[in-house]
Amino acid sequence: VQLQASGGGLVQAGGSLRLSCSASRRTSSNNGMGWFRQAPGKEREFVATIGWRGGDTYYSESVKGRFTVSRDNAKNTLYLQMNSLKPEDTAVYYCAVARGSAGTPNARSYQYWGQGTQVTVSS
Repeated sequence: VQLQASGGGLVQAGGSLRLSCSASRRTSSNNGMGWFRQAPGKEREFVATIGWRGGDTYYSESVKGRFTVSRDNAKNTLYLQMNSLKPEDTAVYYCAVARGSAGTPNARSYQYWGQGTQVTVSS
């Protein structure tokens, strides 16, 4: 499975971006998926995850209420709607496919990773 993340860019604080992650084949439709991010000099951190049916979602405390994860299995695509962006959201955002059908915040539970898309929020 190859994952292609897109939608990153430069935005002012308070603005919005929508990230997309397209999977090369259908394997991801039966698997949980997630978003992670890594800022310069920091470790990769969990952002959001969603189960294969799309009904169960989970967010990190830092993005809860501002970000929304969703998926379209017919299009093999994962999304992350990011609103009320803050400078501390600046990072490279990665999408990933979990080994199981449930979403999970544990990065070790993911088997495929995308190449990342840069999000920069200016103050």
